[in-house]
Amino acid sequence: MRGGKDRTRRRIIDAAYESFWRAGYTRTNVDGIAARAGITKRTLYAHFRSKDDLLAAVLARYHELAQERLKRIGDRMPADAEGLIESFFGQLAGWASASPRWSGSGFTRLVIELADLPGHPARAIARRAKAATEAWLAERLQRARIGEPRDRARDLMLLMEGAMVLMLIHGDRRYIDAAARAANVLTANVRR
Repeated sequence: MRGGKDRTRRRIIDAAYESFWRAGYTRTNVDGIAARAGITKRTLYAHFRSKDDLLAAVLARYHELAQERLKRIGDRMPADAEGLIESFFGQLAGWASASPRWSGSGFTRLVIELADLPGHPARAIARRAKAATEAWLAERLQRARIGEPRDRARDLMLLMEGAMVLMLIHGDRRYIDAAARAANVLTANVRR
């Protein structure tokens, strides 16, 4: 019996993930999620008390997926500083180019959407996810012998997020290329 409940819960999370990703949090309703999952609204509420609780579960799942993506990115990155930067931003460009409906980072989009709700639990989850990415970058930069790796990781996060947002606004991949060039300049000045 537990396996069926787990499968249903996973279907709901997957349906909500897809709905939030496509339409955003505020434009997604529970009826649509239930329909996408092939269940009733009552079944959805048997698994999640509210849309906010469901969002927390979706973000936890998305964080797992993001960690898996970072591992794959890291596995493809060379150890040298310049190669690391080129690979990181090149893989970001590949992710953005892989789908005609690419819409950037789900965590970033969500926090922008919830900007007027600073105490919303989803913002804390997104903050932890972005901090984990920044720590991952700092560790990579330290291994590549980049000085001040935590500061440079913060710089790269800023360049990455800015490039994604501007790419969404303009539909132009060259923002990611510009971010990679800026990252190389920033890290070249502090290589050990």
